[in-house]
Amino acid sequence: MYAVNNPTKSLTPRHAGSGSNPHANVVKLVVSDCFVPRNDKVFKFIPISFVTFADKSNINMSLAQELKTRSGNKCELCTSENNLSVYEVPPTSNANSDNSILVCKTCLDQIEKTEQLDASHWRILTETMWSEFAPVQVVAWRMLSRLRHEGWAADGLDILYLDDDTLEWAKKTGDHEADGTVEFHQDSNGTRLYEGDTVVLVKTLDVKGSTLSAKLGTVVKNIRLVHDNTEQIEGKVEGQTIVILTKYLRKG
Repeated sequence: MYAVNNPTKSLTPRHAGSGSNPHANVVKLVVSDCFVPRNDKVFKFIPISFVTFADKSNINMSLAQELKTRSGNKCELCTSENNLSVYEVPPTSNANSDNSILVCKTCLDQIEKTEQLDASHWRILTETMWSEFAPVQVVAWRMLSRLRHEGWAADGLDILYLDDDTLEWAKKTGDHEADGTVEFHQDSNGTRLYEGDTVVLVKTLDVKGSTLSAKLGTVVKNIRLVHDNTEQIEGKVEGQTIVILTKYLRKG
């Protein structure tokens, strides 16, 4: 309990782990007087309400440094020392060292399914899965599950022990039930498509419910990928947004 004589005074105590940065994790104490009668005497209580505020960038920097120290400045999954960043292990709403890990870009792209799985890259999981830290265990289990068609990955899953809470966390994304392959938007030639690409129609298309006809050779700029259907993109033709099947276009 803080002893506060001035009811308008605010206190900003430094918390452990905040280091020399006074803005790393600041808690402002807002106080006000409250008088309560008891046994013919009046006691003065000062309730304290906590309002937490912080600079998110400073918190992220502090977390990144904490994870770098924990991991020896290496990816906690593959031990790479290049292009490291903080990965918040889902589901999570408040990133901290108990639900985040340090990963390289190669691992991150494959974890987030923006690149196809490279089984050979993940063989080191048979070593790193023994980490003492739960978020590392969770991601290792998920990646082994996605690679379970590989004999070494299936063997790793068989011997990797997770306590009940950690296993429940690991299963929340459904990686143990899904196929490990990742589907991407591709044009008629098999070239991968990305948000914002320019494409060219390889067939004249009549737009349903409209008199518009998108002619062969029409250039469509700044496309948008339909995220729940890898066979469709959206783009504007003559000022009208239409859905186009990827088999009827090529990358410009």
